[in-house]
Amino acid sequence: MKRTSFLLFFAFVLSSMAFSQSAPDMQFKKTVHDFGTIKEEIGAVSTQFEFTNTGKSPLIIQRVSASCGCTTPSYTKEPILPGKSGKIDATYSTTSRPGTFNKTITVYTNVPDTVYVLSIKGNVTPRKQ
Repeated sequence: MKRTSFLLFFAFVLSSMAFSQSAPDMQFKKTVHDFGTIKEEIGAVSTQFEFTNTGKSPLIIQRVSASCGCTTPSYTKEPILPGKSGKIDATYSTTSRPGTFNKTITVYTNVPDTVYVLSIKGNVTPRKQ
């Protein structure tokens, strides 16, 4: 019985190692974007986070969520093949939000045991009355 358990455990470890070597991986060009000082009357500002699949199998973005309703993310929906690139766009609404902001965008993928966190920040100057 002990021998069977050991063999099953050993097979599990080997299969886990094989999967991790063939898994996708995501490499971002940048993970933080600073808008600097922007005017409230602009209404919205956007940036793009570009990434490359540096792994050995297709990368799938399962979902992307923002830390608040003032930030709207959009992303590449189709699988990204190894060596290919994709993007995640983040749009921040400046309307009625004067002051400093620091928001996060969380990216969930098929990369094992990994969640990616992107951030946007800046300072919104209030509208002149």
